[in-house]
Amino acid sequence: MTQPTHTRSRPWRGLLVATALPLRDDLSVDYDRYAEHCAWLVGHGCDGVVPNGSLGEYQVLTPEERTRVVETAVAAIGGERVMPGVAAYGSAEARHWAERAGEAGCASVMLLPPNAYRADERSVLAHYAEVARAGLPVVAYNNPIDTKVDLVPELLARLHGEGHIHGVKEFSGDVRRAYRIAELAPELDLLIGADDVLLELAVAGAKGWVAGYPNALPRASVRLYRAALAGDLTTALPLYRQLHPLLRWDSRVEFVQAIKLSMGVVGRPGGPVRPPRVPLLPEQEAQVRGATEKAVAAGLA
Repeated sequence: MTQPTHTRSRPWRGLLVATALPLRDDLSVDYDRYAEHCAWLVGHGCDGVVPNGSLGEYQVLTPEERTRVVETAVAAIGGERVMPGVAAYGSAEARHWAERAGEAGCASVMLLPPNAYRADERSVLAHYAEVARAGLPVVAYNNPIDTKVDLVPELLARLHGEGHIHGVKEFSGDVRRAYRIAELAPELDLLIGADDVLLELAVAGAKGWVAGYPNALPRASVRLYRAALAGDLTTALPLYRQLHPLLRWDSRVEFVQAIKLSMGVVGRPGGPVRPPRVPLLPEQEAQVRGATEKAVAAGLA
């Protein structure tokens, strides 16, 4: 079976890493390390990056930092491989970030629904319609856990039918939705949104993975993803079981801290997190460090 990878016509397909943002001890952004990190990920088989997502701590970046992060990624690996998050409280601001992404050379953007309040369906439709006017393909990001707005399959089908979205990063954790989405909107690309349901959604027909743990373990993650999409369960299932103690941290509140810690264990730039996030508790750090060291010992780094 042919392995789906990054394509010019649908650049949101493939394994796109939601990049963690390297910070110095003084909490300033280390752009040189970020550029090197993007290039390192692509060099290890990842298809692209998603800067300014939650893992990239976009909520606590200044507008100048947020702009430069995207420009840094584009300069490092090319705009076709960069799908920035453009989430914002206001639709006008989100559209602004989408327009800036286009100016930087990006080929698509990822957008959360309105998240300043529990938006109704009309508000969601208007929000995506406004950002779509920027002219770049939009991938919706369904994260009802954090946003309190659930992009259910019926709503996704309507958004797609009206031309507002081309794909969806599905983070609800409900793998049954994959089949309903495929029935209602067969041309809407489903992207795996949570690392710990990768195998289930890959088998269900996902066209990509917006991934967290490849920040630390790209080679093993690429192997797992390619095998899962190809239906090679002989390869995928044992590897998925080995990695799952780490992958499940992607769905926890402390996912940024956990992934940055794993990056540090394998010698990658991660650094601290910005407040209001705080460091892991000692027992959490021990769990993440232990699971990462076990993966390294198994040759997965």
